[in-house]
Amino acid sequence: MPLVRISLLKGKSPEQIRTIADGVHQALVETYNVPEKDRFQIIEQRSRGEIIYDKDYLDIERTDGIVIIHMTAGRWRDTATKKALYRRIAKRLSDDAGIRPEDVQVILSPNERDDWSFGNGLASYVPDAE
Repeated sequence: MPLVRISLLKGKSPEQIRTIADGVHQALVETYNVPEKDRFQIIEQRSRGEIIYDKDYLDIERTDGIVIIHMTAGRWRDTATKKALYRRIAKRLSDDAGIRPEDVQVILSPNERDDWSFGNGLASYVPDAE
């Protein structure tokens, strides 16, 4: 279960926001073995000055259309799977939401199975959790 935080500059319509959120989730389903109903997203639209980014870091030309996607996800996926996810998110957001691939930034923060509780005070992915 990834927890996904999507940050972008203010100005997108509710429909555009939903298209971006749907694209990220579908990429997770398609490449990251995430169940369709396993969806937890936080969408943040920020004012100018609240998202600061280098416009040409690593020779990638970014614009104010930047979308920063930060995922907290389990450490149990390999590098090939992560790379497939990055490509699929950029492709989906480009095709479905008109976001330039150069403006799609994805950051993964891996963690362990015992770092998740979905409710009831239980470590949800740990057998015999107390």
